[in-house]
Amino acid sequence: MSDKVVTRFAPSPTGFLHIGGARTALFNWLYARHTGGTMLLRIEDTDRERSTEAATAAILEGLSWLGLNCDGEPVSQFERAPRHREVAEELVRLGKAYYCYATPAELDEMREKARAEGRPPRYDGRWRDRDPSEAPKGVRGAIRIKAPSEGETLVHDLVQGEVRFPNKDLDDFIILRSDGNPTYMHAVVVDDHDMGVTHIIRGDDHLTNAARQTVIYDAMGWPVPKMAHIPLIHGADGAKLSKRHGALGVEAYRAMGYLPEALLNYLARLGWSHGDDEVMSIPQMIDWFDIVDVNKGAARFDFAKLEALNGVHMRAMDDEKLARLLIETLPHLPDGAALTAKLDAHARAQLLQAMPGLKERAKTLVELADSAGFIVADRPLKLDEKAQAILDTDARAVLKAVLPAFEALGEWTAASTEAVVRVYAEGAGLKLGKVAQPLRAALTGRSTSPGVFDVLAVLGREESLGRLRDQID
Repeated sequence: MSDKVVTRFAPSPTGFLHIGGARTALFNWLYARHTGGTMLLRIEDTDRERSTEAATAAILEGLSWLGLNCDGEPVSQFERAPRHREVAEELVRLGKAYYCYATPAELDEMREKARAEGRPPRYDGRWRDRDPSEAPKGVRGAIRIKAPSEGETLVHDLVQGEVRFPNKDLDDFIILRSDGNPTYMHAVVVDDHDMGVTHIIRGDDHLTNAARQTVIYDAMGWPVPKMAHIPLIHGADGAKLSKRHGALGVEAYRAMGYLPEALLNYLARLGWSHGDDEVMSIPQMIDWFDIVDVNKGAARFDFAKLEALNGVHMRAMDDEKLARLLIETLPHLPDGAALTAKLDAHARAQLLQAMPGLKERAKTLVELADSAGFIVADRPLKLDEKAQAILDTDARAVLKAVLPAFEALGEWTAASTEAVVRVYAEGAGLKLGKVAQPLRAALTGRSTSPGVFDVLAVLGREESLGRLRDQID
């Protein structure tokens, strides 16, 4: 095996790239980047009933959106079936595997007998040492590996430590079915060996597979890659992550308005940490990450923490980049298409101008899009309930009184409009809020927005005056 680290991400294309899979991909990617190695992608599409092209496309798109780019072309496991058969037959020739002709009825009988005797169901090895000449005519057997029956198989795990499996529990498992198709257990080993994988980083639900796969490596005389079985993600209640907890496809998080950088930061912190650092950039994660620092215990997924972290990343992001990202993401957001249609060059310039104020209040791109809606709102504005409550008779009278001073303004900026409001409020004996709140409601249709003087500057003279007149009339 070369000194260069080669990791792999190997999803099954039976659905979207879910959040647990995304974290596994991230850990493989970070470790490869941290060590100057490579990460390969293998699509484990041997389950032909459930594997779909759409799921493969969704996985690739999810990885691309997250920025977890793999090295080289994706490998299809199904297309490698002839190679899997070749290795299985080689093991038979080496005397390390054998053809088994046990019928389904016989296998059922073995299971029943084991159950009756209170033992785990295991194949009893009845074809292990029989002469091939005893094979029934015209029947294709399955190929089983000769697993060691004494002692134990040791898995040296970078996360879990040394894990010992009694060999009596492994039994002679099937590596090639009687229809000539490889089992998952066998295909994975052949693929990882042929792809030169040095480090297998995957969920700890695969830990028992590691012992069986080690048996195949040993039988072929191949070096066993280093293994790291990372803990699964649980929900906030400690139960295994399910749809109700947020075990959604990555594209769902995109539609909820999370930034890829924030999602990766959050996922990295699920089961791994670097001191007290909560907020990390991608270069920092690459610099700091080491697989041996991953915790053994399950991590808990917490939407509130993800949202707060997303807000931190948004506020830290360059305004231009954030505006561009919002525009790119709009088609994926609920009601985003309507906003996209209205974002002409002028509106995009206004969005960028408003960004400092907008991003202070938003935790997701959905909230950002929602609060930016005032820029392209149609006149007369639809007022939400709170804005309607603010714009009572007294408030409209305030707007009417301040309007002439706005109309007389020469230069229209946040500072000049603020000066007008302050002079008016002082003269009328009003607190600033008593003028600012009606202005905000009239200009945005809401009770919350960026600073009202920034709103006036972003909308410009004509639009601002038009919206104020709409509410006075």
